[in-house]
Amino acid sequence: MSCLFCKIINGEIPCQTLYEDDLVLVFRDINPQAPDHFLTVPKKHIATAYDLQLEDKSLVGHMFWVAQKVSQDLGHQKDGCRFILNCQEGGGQTVFHLHLHTLAGKRFQEKMV
Repeated sequence: MSCLFCKIINGEIPCQTLYEDDLVLVFRDINPQAPDHFLTVPKKHIATAYDLQLEDKSLVGHMFWVAQKVSQDLGHQKDGCRFILNCQEGGGQTVFHLHLHTLAGKRFQEKMV
């Protein structure tokens, strides 16, 4: 498979791992958009949010739970963070493997850009 995130999950491409379990891998973004920017990626290949199936409900919940836990462990609970899930090219998705961005370490404008 030529999916970048599948290659990272399979250990073919190195990453800076923050957390891993049987369902997800969390690693730092190589092109950070905030002082602290990491991705929570399911190990199951799902191209976009539109490809989610009913049986993926608990996986998506687990992704968010893990992302908030890692964010808390990094000390962002007091100042907050931004969780983003882009979908399709028009929604800003550049790697077609579902992933949740967590951005923290700076104050964000109220308006999304």
